[in-house]
Amino acid sequence: MAKKLDKIIIVDVEATCWDGESPEGMESDIIEIGICLLNIQTGEISDNRGVLVRPERSEISTFCTELTTITPEMVTQDGVSFKEACSILKRQYLSSSYPWASFGAYDLKQFQRQCSATGVGFPFGPSHINVKTLFALKKKLGHEQGMAGALEMLRIPLEGTHHRGVDDAKNIAKILNWILNN
Repeated sequence: MAKKLDKIIIVDVEATCWDGESPEGMESDIIEIGICLLNIQTGEISDNRGVLVRPERSEISTFCTELTTITPEMVTQDGVSFKEACSILKRQYLSSSYPWASFGAYDLKQFQRQCSATGVGFPFGPSHINVKTLFALKKKLGHEQGMAGALEMLRIPLEGTHHRGVDDAKNIAKILNWILNN
């Protein structure tokens, strides 16, 4: 299937994390996939949502909840399996047909690790855009910036809650839209 280049899928994941080393026997699991679409022609950001994912190889720590605001109860009540979350990306966002972007390489690597460990097919095509590196190159910075720092440099207000995938995906789309149009 030919690549569709009219939109870019923006993804931001939140995963189980701890203050320090991961506890014995626990692996970091994606607990939220923030997604939106960036229309290349108009700059419109659409289809913004967060898909909560039930962790299968770990538990949500107090530290993780403080960072992301995602509680174990939220993922128990509203979460889907990682396999179903990947299926949503493929079915509803045609994730293997569009280029996709994230802020840094963490999201790409976390998907690769978790897909490999769980036997779930990788939901994206090969065209990944690292917005963090692209922003640093575009601004001719000597080092990469965090997402909040990049927004501050662009004088774009951070919308929503930082470290919530649904909100960070939209904020990343704003940065990528600026890069594409300046």
